[in-house]
Amino acid sequence: MTSETGTTTDLQPAPAAPSAASPLLVPGPGLPQTLDGFRIGVTSDRRSEDLISAFERRGAEVLHAPALRIAPLTESLTLQEDTRRAIAAQPDFVVITTAYGMRRWAEAAQAYGMDAAFYETLERASILVRGPKARGAVRAQGLDDDGVAEDERTNTVVQMLLERGVAGKTVLIQLHGASDDSQIRRLEAAGATVLTVLPYAWSKPEKDSELLRLIDSVIERQLDLVTFTAAPAVEAFLSVARQYGRGTELVDALRTDVVTAAVGGVTAAPLYDAGVEPIIPSRWRLGAMIKLVCDHLETHHTLRRKTRHGVMEIRGRQVRFCDVEDQHVQLPPGPLSLLRELADADGAVLSREHLLSVLGQCDSEHALEMWVSRLRKSLPVGDVVQTVVKRGYRLAV
Repeated sequence: MTSETGTTTDLQPAPAAPSAASPLLVPGPGLPQTLDGFRIGVTSDRRSEDLISAFERRGAEVLHAPALRIAPLTESLTLQEDTRRAIAAQPDFVVITTAYGMRRWAEAAQAYGMDAAFYETLERASILVRGPKARGAVRAQGLDDDGVAEDERTNTVVQMLLERGVAGKTVLIQLHGASDDSQIRRLEAAGATVLTVLPYAWSKPEKDSELLRLIDSVIERQLDLVTFTAAPAVEAFLSVARQYGRGTELVDALRTDVVTAAVGGVTAAPLYDAGVEPIIPSRWRLGAMIKLVCDHLETHHTLRRKTRHGVMEIRGRQVRFCDVEDQHVQLPPGPLSLLRELADADGAVLSREHLLSVLGQCDSEHALEMWVSRLRKSLPVGDVVQTVVKRGYRLAV
């Protein structure tokens, strides 16, 4: 069958919640290492340490490369002038799109000596927020909002404004890293005067080398999963790959072998546009995404098969034989994909022709023979991979 990410998962999945006494899990300091054996890519800049720490504490190996960096604009003359203009305009409606932007804007107003006028302006206006986190930031300033977009989308907030009527009104929008021209045009077409403030901006890293390394790791199937926490970061990730002529290969890997995890539907939108199906937590929060990643990899990418040497478990790149004490190995992508196919067949013979048709990175019988040889040498019990003369290969079950 095919998982929600398009990853082939016909192999028998492991139980979603293995016993704490299982010899397959190595206990950490008060936390089972449910990601032991998996490699995860992290593309975020802000709060990346939270993600990396959570994954590493659970046993994963993490490759970090920010697709974009967030640059606060507290010292920006443009932000200062836009804040002064907003206060002078005394807007009827204020739209707060992100908690981070609200906090940075309040800090900037204080730095400019405008904090009292800033507070009075927002207190007078009807404030609408894009989601619960933005609402929390507004309330942290001692202010109340008059509505929240439950789906956390800017176009929903704009629709709420249009339903209230904006003709002849002034609407101030706190932008989230870049201008949202289509939503501004909707409001202007309805007769509103629209002002904007940009408390922070997205910027590309000075060098593409780290991000290219992450992209190459995805293409070469060296990663099991990649996380995204912002739509602009997804767009930058795909854009850099296309810039270096690797866009098609990257999308192919994300559609087939490498899982993508997005913190919410807004972040996921560019992935959907590229034909990639990410996993998304029902609650659009970082902690919920971490839990989803753990559950998904444990359920859909931790595979067990009974063999002549006992239970074989595949977790990411790691292979263990539960009855062979202290024996587990890390396999490269090619031999690992071969072992997964043999495990999927559960003892049935797979012909060379079939294997060459399903192993995308294996392009000749000679390459297949090399993969078989490398697999046998890597495993603690190499004879678990058997050759059936003139027919192909099988797993010794």
